[in-house]
Amino acid sequence: MSSKRPLQFTLDVLIYPLLFVFIAWLVFWAETRFRINLNYLGIVPQEVSGLRGVIFAPFIHGSLKHLFNNSIPLLVLGMALFYFYRSIRWKVFFIGFILTGILTWCIGRPSTHIGASGIVYLLASFLFFKGIFSKQYQLTALAFVVVFLYGSLLWYVFPIDPSISWEGHLSGLLVGLALALVFRQNPIENKKYEWEEEHYNETEDDFMKHFDEHGNFIELVPEDENDATDDDLGNLSDEPREIRITYSYKKSDRQEDSN
Repeated sequence: MSSKRPLQFTLDVLIYPLLFVFIAWLVFWAETRFRINLNYLGIVPQEVSGLRGVIFAPFIHGSLKHLFNNSIPLLVLGMALFYFYRSIRWKVFFIGFILTGILTWCIGRPSTHIGASGIVYLLASFLFFKGIFSKQYQLTALAFVVVFLYGSLLWYVFPIDPSISWEGHLSGLLVGLALALVFRQNPIENKKYEWEEEHYNETEDDFMKHFDEHGNFIELVPEDENDATDDDLGNLSDEPREIRITYSYKKSDRQEDSN
């Protein structure tokens, strides 16, 4: 009796975030296997050549630990984005991807910025603020889950470690907040049952016809006697029907042998 569920897990919810993580691991493997260094493709702030890092930097990581620490939140937060926000997920991802890199290029220190940390902050920020702005219980709960799992990330938007690109983190946080404001009028569609629809008519519902005005279950009878079968008419008769019970006995094997 329910309409099609708006939130339903499909394979693409997993495939696209997994593909992003796979490319990052593939790049790291190529650097290790062929002993090459692709850090020059990172974001170099205030330099024109450094703009290419807007596209390439999120796939380049300085160490295995750096890559692993980004992979899990990328996968989890990416799946949350693709599951809950199907209608705007590509807009949020691509716009956020580009703007996070450009903002890092604008405010970053004169160094090479690499890694997908900015995208992690982008996703965490968008999911949190969008959940709060939506005032829908599913998304508000999601926002608190994000805080519970990744709330400690907030410390790294400040320059507490010179080896960490806090500018990239801050850029992702701000871009995620901005996108949550831009798309705040795009809530997810709540699941609706047939009886919640505006066009629903209780008198035409076959299931509701089994209940009277007091909510008691009733057994339906044919409205037109001409449409009733002989069995139906027999059931409607007030006269008691004769019940015959027939028992059949079968001789056991022992009895047959003795005979």
